[in-house]
Amino acid sequence: MNFPKVILKLGKEKSIQRRHPWIFSGAVFGVSQEINDGEMVEVVDSKNNPLGTGYFSDKGSIVVRLLTFADERYSDTFWEEKLHAAWKLRMNLLDLESTNAFRVIHGEGDGIPGLIIDYYDKNWVLQAHSSGIFLKVEEIAKAIQTNFSNYCETIYCKSSGTLPPNTGTDFFLYGTKEQTIAKENNILFSVNWVEGQKTGFFLDQRENRKLLGSFSKGKNVLNTFCYTGGFSVYAMDAGAALVTSVDISQKAVELASKNMDLNHPNSNHKAIAEDVFHFMKENHQVYDVIVLDPPAFAKSIKSKHTATQAYKRLNNAGLKALAPKGILFTFSCSQVIDDVLFYNTVAAAAIETGRTIRVLHKLGQGPDHPTNIYHPEGHYLKGLVLYVE
Repeated sequence: MNFPKVILKLGKEKSIQRRHPWIFSGAVFGVSQEINDGEMVEVVDSKNNPLGTGYFSDKGSIVVRLLTFADERYSDTFWEEKLHAAWKLRMNLLDLESTNAFRVIHGEGDGIPGLIIDYYDKNWVLQAHSSGIFLKVEEIAKAIQTNFSNYCETIYCKSSGTLPPNTGTDFFLYGTKEQTIAKENNILFSVNWVEGQKTGFFLDQRENRKLLGSFSKGKNVLNTFCYTGGFSVYAMDAGAALVTSVDISQKAVELASKNMDLNHPNSNHKAIAEDVFHFMKENHQVYDVIVLDPPAFAKSIKSKHTATQAYKRLNNAGLKALAPKGILFTFSCSQVIDDVLFYNTVAAAAIETGRTIRVLHKLGQGPDHPTNIYHPEGHYLKGLVLYVE
């Protein structure tokens, strides 16, 4: 295949030779012809040596996201090969009998920048984070149908919220099913990829939810920003005495209750629709275990300072609400808040409480959300488990 060329400035090829998949606008010398948004291109250095192929973007500072490197060629079998490699890895990581909800493709971590594919019991949800991937979703869906026919009932594209306005849409590529009951470590969850947030469920916390269970037996557990109630159900499954789920969204609280009833009907579960910061301020009950898993407070570098202050206030409130010898699970999914800043922010909140606190675990996203070692930006989920005296 012959593609238009993107020519880099002298010396700007070094990051690509180190297999980083992003090319920024400042690295580009010129192009061989006019290129449309999302069009496949070949990237070459200043001496016309091939560096790789990817797709072009005229929106934002990243102008090319690479799919291949050096003289490796993009071909008609690209999607099939990537899907098979990713599926094989997940089958080595997971047991389909106990877990049939997981991420199949995690963007750069699986060598396909801009593409997310989540799997819910034979239902595939595709999410494009760039125009180049959005233009390929039908090819990707065809590769799924052809190569995973025994594991495919529905393929849904959910990209309206991940692309610039009026460029992405949500639609069925195959089948018409909108929801299912999925299993995660033999725990049941109702997943609706049409109406739910993201692709319908937050799969990246699977291992962390399981870990929470090991601290929950006989305990009074608070799960804030609960959304689907994942942490809540795991706590109850492990034998928690009482679980309280709080989220500002009434719809989320109802979904958390639904998932609890799927697994533990008539359990000691309170579901409260309220702003978490207000709840933490006005509620004076203490808890043995608290989960702080907020949405991304910082989605851009401009909001970094404000987000840091919000994380500090939240963790300060959480630490104050913990009973002696309590356990705090605290997270940040903001990419612009790195591990060190998150740790220091939690530490700053801890200092204000004057309590003795130990770090038991440092957490991240699950192994079905791998980080490409050449693309550290793919590591986004940070978590700490604290023992608070």
